[in-house]
Amino acid sequence: MAGPAPAVAAARSAVRACLADLAQDGRDPADAGAPDGAAPLVLVAVSGGADSLALAAATAFVAPRAGLRAGAVVVDHGLQEGSAQVCAGAAAACAALGLGPVEVVRVRVEGPGGVEAAARDARYAALDEAAGRAGARATLLGHTLDDQAEGVLLGLARGSGARSLAGMPAARGALRRPFLGLRRADTEAVCAALGLEPWHDPTNGPAPGTASARLPLRSRVRHEVLPVLEDVLGPGVAQALARTAAQLRDDADALEALADEAFVTVRRRAPGPMPGPGTLALDADGLSGLPRAVRRRVLRRAAIAAGCPAGDLSAGHVETLERLVLAWHGQGPAHLPGARRAHRRCGTLVIGPAT
Repeated sequence: MAGPAPAVAAARSAVRACLADLAQDGRDPADAGAPDGAAPLVLVAVSGGADSLALAAATAFVAPRAGLRAGAVVVDHGLQEGSAQVCAGAAAACAALGLGPVEVVRVRVEGPGGVEAAARDARYAALDEAAGRAGARATLLGHTLDDQAEGVLLGLARGSGARSLAGMPAARGALRRPFLGLRRADTEAVCAALGLEPWHDPTNGPAPGTASARLPLRSRVRHEVLPVLEDVLGPGVAQALARTAAQLRDDADALEALADEAFVTVRRRAPGPMPGPGTLALDADGLSGLPRAVRRRVLRRAAIAAGCPAGDLSAGHVETLERLVLAWHGQGPAHLPGARRAHRRCGTLVIGPAT
């Protein structure tokens, strides 16, 4: 008897590895330790596109064989005409694959950072809330190696640091990404082999045979930049970018662990008889002796801990703080986001409310 198509086998293997720590090894769900004797639940975030639909199919196959239950969450951002119908179709496809429960969640997309960032924030918040309602142990996302490569290129173009260039982790908290080792072509092959009809998101690029349209930046990187790089540099560019992300993630994790330790070491009580709430102080000499990569991470962490919004705190703000440490000659305070300011006093860098 012939086995599954290679792409289907690869997708199932990726999901199996991702869920290995949750698998019940075929034991009776009544022995799984979950509430009311139910097996642990995992959810799949499904948009209806090829990536998430392939992930839903692979999870529907793997989960019951691992003693797990599998459901799905479909997030309707409401940004495109007919989005409710698209989401209803995605939910129906999940139910047909045997996933349950299947929930469609409508979100409001608003906030700073542009539509893409606001949509992402709303989506992750909705997934977190859905997992909480269902009591899910993990939520699976369909990001692929191509998504990882595109993110690294965007980070390079913006001059981002190692953490941003490290891309998306395979797991963070309850969120897991089984397909980071698979290409987008693999997920399309899974859908073709299983007779699934994915939805084509027009913001991800023009459908085959249609004219190009103005696309979001990430989609332009996908359809215009990466093909040129592959043509000029040869095949394997996307894989190389993904390897770079993995290596930088290890480096960033190590540096942030060092910054955790250093933050505790250099922290001081703010000078003065009654430091105000939200005021944080660091020893300037201790900071100056740290390697620059560690020092800048400590300064950023301190500013956020003192009340600066993380999304508004730029590399330029961190450089200004660093000048108060390394190039102190009596200059005035540094003004920071979130109505915060930093000044140096008695050998101490103080960050607190701007009063």
